[in-house]
Amino acid sequence: MKIITILSGKGGTGKSSITASLALVIARKKKIICADCDVDAANLALVFGVKESDFKEWASLNAAEKAEFDYNLCNSCKKCYKECYFNAIDWIDNKPRLKEFSCEGCGVCELVCPTKAIKMLDVVNAKIGYAETKYGIKLVSAQLKMGESGSGKVVAAVKEKAKEIVKDEEIILIDSAAGIGCPVSASVTGSDYCILVAEPTPAGLFDMKRAYNVIKHFNINSGIIINKFDINREGCEKIKGFAKKNKIKIIGELPYDKCFVDALVRMNPVVLENKKLAKIFDNIAKRLIENV
Repeated sequence: MKIITILSGKGGTGKSSITASLALVIARKKKIICADCDVDAANLALVFGVKESDFKEWASLNAAEKAEFDYNLCNSCKKCYKECYFNAIDWIDNKPRLKEFSCEGCGVCELVCPTKAIKMLDVVNAKIGYAETKYGIKLVSAQLKMGESGSGKVVAAVKEKAKEIVKDEEIILIDSAAGIGCPVSASVTGSDYCILVAEPTPAGLFDMKRAYNVIKHFNINSGIIINKFDINREGCEKIKGFAKKNKIKIIGELPYDKCFVDALVRMNPVVLENKKLAKIFDNIAKRLIENV
């Protein structure tokens, strides 16, 4: 089984749309399962036309810890208040009070408390489930509660769930979050191949380079898909120049096409609605399978 992760460095590059269409094309040749690891804003299900009611199960996840104060033991020394790096503790009526959505669960307050008045407790802050799309492709997804931390742990749980329900699937295709933060690192870890989705703009190139540094840190082979390559030829050439310098293969170039938007509105992967794009995705899938 091979794990392929799709990431972009920035949002809005078409990563989820590309993941869904690529999954359908690959599924004609290999058995595949998809994992939506953008747990703060999971939307791969929407591209596949999967509704909330289609998920077979939802299970709770404990992906973070938060401080709890025992005021009977607290001597109001203020050490927890002074040492909290995230400024998550208020001082009210001579006692510590935890600010909502601020605690990162680092545990420093528990360590510095001289009276053992603070304990770090697990928090149920996410849910995870899976569904089978109408295309016969299983999809694992999770949702982190609004304002909660622990996205990296939730991503790890999504990947483990995908491996758990795998039967004879040959590929796990991961749709990563945008950016280069904790959920992206958690998505990339353990991958056999990474696909960078880039658009030919200054921000697209800059953020693609940052995402590539994450991949490079884990020493994972990678390729680039340039989306909307025809909106900025000069920007496209800069991406190709970066790829050549770093010996990264360009595995596909997608044109700007409003068909992507129309397909999304109908909750369909674009390869089902546009033969020209379907052929491009077929060629991308061939190159991808060759490289992996």
